[in-house]
Amino acid sequence: MSYVEIPGAKVPIRMWTDPASVEEGALQQLRNVATLPWIKGLAVMPDVHYGKGATVGSVIAMQGAVCPAAVGVDIGCGMSAVKTSLTANDLPGDLSRLRSKIEQAIPVGRGMHDSPVEPGRMHGFATAGWDGFWGRFEGVAESVKFRHERAQKQMGTLGSGNHMIEFCLDGEGSVWLMLHSGSRNIGKELAEHHIGVAQKLPHNQGLVDRDLAVFVADTPQMAAYRNDLYWAQEYAKHNRAIMMGLLKDVVRKEFKKAKPTFETEVSCHHNYVAEERYEGMDLLVTRKGAIRAGSGEYGIIPGSMGTSSYIVKGLGNEKAFNSASHGAGRRMSRNAAKRHFTVRDLEEQTRGVECRKDSGVLDEIPGAYKNIDQVMAQQRDLVEVVAKLKQFICVKG
Repeated sequence: MSYVEIPGAKVPIRMWTDPASVEEGALQQLRNVATLPWIKGLAVMPDVHYGKGATVGSVIAMQGAVCPAAVGVDIGCGMSAVKTSLTANDLPGDLSRLRSKIEQAIPVGRGMHDSPVEPGRMHGFATAGWDGFWGRFEGVAESVKFRHERAQKQMGTLGSGNHMIEFCLDGEGSVWLMLHSGSRNIGKELAEHHIGVAQKLPHNQGLVDRDLAVFVADTPQMAAYRNDLYWAQEYAKHNRAIMMGLLKDVVRKEFKKAKPTFETEVSCHHNYVAEERYEGMDLLVTRKGAIRAGSGEYGIIPGSMGTSSYIVKGLGNEKAFNSASHGAGRRMSRNAAKRHFTVRDLEEQTRGVECRKDSGVLDEIPGAYKNIDQVMAQQRDLVEVVAKLKQFICVKG
């Protein structure tokens, strides 16, 4: 499917989905974004759904301005995946031990490590720039300085919600490791701090939605936000890298006889800001629930805890600002999912997957998400599929 264009106040709204399938609240958010004076383009992914200020599943290109709510509060949230030398034949009959070992190695939910992970002690982990990264923490917002110790202990942890760690099989029977997480509590605190700052600035007082408050170029507030934003994006990338390192260590120990090896990791943010150039303009592009899909660039598009996920290669579609969806996208809210489904439904929809099957993860039931295969069909001009994965273990927070 190519995109459908609907009118917007300042720019047209390009949608890689049927506008009639999008809830009215999300459509109104898109119309609101299209009124921003600084906007130069708006692309809507097939997994679009209602968010705070800006929809999840939107790519917003602005000149000389950036909207913190169009990045989201989990700055740098994204995915990592790696293909292993293991195959289905290497797997044990009982997968519960393997899931337990993963949960022991990587804290989930609000959990954190007892002491910060030392990446220098991890097998083959590259530590270049590590000390400099933590040194730059002194330059982030004063309001979160006291979180330093917590941020260090949360590095290499999963979090909750839709964050997950999965073992998957591709169509050829190869085992993949895949995980989804972001900048943990420190990213959330930084995002909320800066959204609060932006909402008080004079140029944001006439906006249709105060959650769309922006920072503008050449101001101290913009400089402070971009400093903290880029640090948090780096935190998220390190967080996923350390989790993947811990996960590989579990695999090495549990599959000693097979002597597993690992291919090059695929990693991508899907809540972030990038400086990119389109139609002769230097723009600040925010992807909130969207991945970069430049020509030949690898990305990851997951489904839900009971459906398929995809490793993809970007086609470089500039109409979408070189972007693609970040997943299936929710079709109902967390509260609605809890009202609509039962634990028995969860058991049925995750049949064959070693995972939690209790009321604590009912809001993550596959039925609360859009059909991932339909989402992929709607973005055939944005990405090509490299591998289709199906999980057999899923660890949730």
